[in-house]
Amino acid sequence: MERNIIIRHKGEELTASIHYPAADRAGTGRCKNRVPLAVICHGFVGSRIGVDRIFVKAARELAQDGYMVIRFDYVGCGESSGNYGSEDMESMIGQTRAVLDYGIGSADVDPQRVTLIGHSLGGAVALLTGVRDRRVKNLVLWSAVGYPFNDIVKIVGREAFDRSVKSGTADYAGYSFTPVYFNSLAAFQPFQEAGKFSGDVLVIHGTSDDVIPVDYAFLYQKLFWTRPEGRCDKEIIFQGDHTFSSGPAQEQVLKRTRDWMNQQEHLQEEWQNWMI
Repeated sequence: MERNIIIRHKGEELTASIHYPAADRAGTGRCKNRVPLAVICHGFVGSRIGVDRIFVKAARELAQDGYMVIRFDYVGCGESSGNYGSEDMESMIGQTRAVLDYGIGSADVDPQRVTLIGHSLGGAVALLTGVRDRRVKNLVLWSAVGYPFNDIVKIVGREAFDRSVKSGTADYAGYSFTPVYFNSLAAFQPFQEAGKFSGDVLVIHGTSDDVIPVDYAFLYQKLFWTRPEGRCDKEIIFQGDHTFSSGPAQEQVLKRTRDWMNQQEHLQEEWQNWMI
């Protein structure tokens, strides 16, 4: 079962879609046992649907595997209220945590089995959220941004950034970006904070990504492996672009994500049985 919901956050309305686990055959939103939660964080000027509906497909496949999944639009994106270009990174982290509050607040969700899936800038936001919120146990990073300011300015163009600083706003793809947005990007360094996340991580990147370099995946894995706890797995998709828009690339990223998350569930069950 799927339904759309509104999550309120600091005067704004975040539009979200919630996917209930397939075990809930009666459509009540309730399952016999507590279930894992996955939250999908979209990227720069994206939406909860994703390019080629990749987030919809991911959510439905994970729901079939027994997850409760929430995909949502950040403020000013998709169907949510507000102006995206007036927000900052701290706001996006806060919005992500508000969605976690909603999901974990469900009586059916196991608060010890929470995964954030983030694409592009959403990958950086997912990581930064995980560092600040210990409820996040696992991260799945697709084509994740590593240097928010440099990476996003490269996308919008230096002229748009300069125009924003000079006149207070700049248009890109129909969004009005303020200096507040760009300045906040410069204040966060995901690579430097990677070592502070203690959970397990899956990093996925395509070799043909001309937006965010595939080299970031290797650096992320190296940084995650230097931690005293938590492992990091990596999947490099041959000829995969930034949004995994070809059929084979999308199929591979979805399958690898699904297999890895189910493996995490299996390890969790084994650990619980051992504890008993």
